[in-house]
Amino acid sequence: MVILGNLLLLIVSKTVVQEIVSQIMTRHVVTINSNRTALDAALLMKEKRISSLIVQDDENESLGIITERDFVKRVCAQDKKSSEVLISELMSKIQTFAEPDTPVDVAVQRMINNRIRRLPVISDGHVIGIITVTDLAKELRRIMLTKGIVELID
Repeated sequence: MVILGNLLLLIVSKTVVQEIVSQIMTRHVVTINSNRTALDAALLMKEKRISSLIVQDDENESLGIITERDFVKRVCAQDKKSSEVLISELMSKIQTFAEPDTPVDVAVQRMINNRIRRLPVISDGHVIGIITVTDLAKELRRIMLTKGIVELID
């Protein structure tokens, strides 16, 4: 899966021209409060059919991100009970991010360099979106279909 994800990121970074992150990012970001439990996060992720959550404090400031990988490393692999693990113990700090006007190829390179599949999009200190491998796959499909149609017309 990692090789496929990296290959997809590489293809998209070479294919996307002049596009910025805000054009392809997922705008609806699902959040969870840092004082909730890993079980709460897992149930929310299952309900929303997503693989990550942005973690916020009581003032709605973004503190970090929780991904499926965090569950594996910090709950499952340590044989912890999910209802006893706080989000604040489970989350990863946001190490890198994009701004809305960041070129997609730059965002993709950050994802490759940091070996991540989700890149938060931050504006004025707030997470306003997220760009995921799925977003990139959709964009690549759109580009391939568009180019295919253009080539058929020519």
